[in-house]
Amino acid sequence: MISFKPGVLMFNTKAIRNHVDRATRKVLSKFGAFVRQTAKRSIRKRKSASPPGSPPSSHIGLLKRFIWFGYEPGKRSVVIGPARLSDKGRGEAPSLLEYGGSTTLKRQGKRRRTRIRARPFMGPAFEKESTKLPALWRDSIH
Repeated sequence: MISFKPGVLMFNTKAIRNHVDRATRKVLSKFGAFVRQTAKRSIRKRKSASPPGSPPSSHIGLLKRFIWFGYEPGKRSVVIGPARLSDKGRGEAPSLLEYGGSTTLKRQGKRRRTRIRARPFMGPAFEKESTKLPALWRDSIH
């Protein structure tokens, strides 16, 4: 990586870049896994709805089962969150639970516009796990 001869200091920039890229992938992947696990653990299985402001309830387990993370090498970042569920109009459910908003519900053949109050689960998981990032970066490049 670095070679030293008296009077000459040379950097092998490709080797350094490779070490940094490898460390970045490793650290962000670990961070993604930590956030994912914390978010999944915050979602409790119960029949009733959770109170607004607390993590959502899991009725059939889809939300909890489809929380993923993935490292994006081009952007050197990690994406963490629920996969978009496209069946039966559930695609917007994770976003509505996290941020709140309005949607149209169909029950017993009738359509009704309703407001969903936020039940964040990804943001709080991210905040909780972000305190671990400095320790993950420490000594990550050797």
